[in-house]
Amino acid sequence: MSLSLVGLAVLMAVATYPSRSIPLLSPGVERLPGVVRLYLRLVGPAVLSALAAANVMIATAGGRPAFHVGIEWVAVAVSVALVAWRRNLFAGLLIGVVLVAVARALGLA
Repeated sequence: MSLSLVGLAVLMAVATYPSRSIPLLSPGVERLPGVVRLYLRLVGPAVLSALAAANVMIATAGGRPAFHVGIEWVAVAVSVALVAWRRNLFAGLLIGVVLVAVARALGLA
C-alpha cells in the first residue's frame, strides 16, 4: 500500500472545500424552501455513493473496464447497514474502509 497520494488528496481537499462550502454557509441559506435545503444536504452522500458504486463494480483488466465482484461489495453492504442502523455516515465509511484495508493487508482481496 502506498501513501504517496495522501498529500495530493489533502491538497485537493484544501483547494476544493472552500468553493463548495461558500454557497451553503452564506447568509440566507436558511430562507431557502425546505425541499431545497434537504436536496442540498443529500447531494454529498449521493455523489459519494455514485463514486463508491463505480469503484466497487468496475475494474480495469488489460485497459478495458470489466465488472468486478470482491471484498468491496461486502464493505459497501456493511457500510450501508451501519449507516441505516446508527444514522452515522462517518462511522459507516470508516468501518467500510477499515474492512477493505484489513482484507487487503491479509491478502484476502
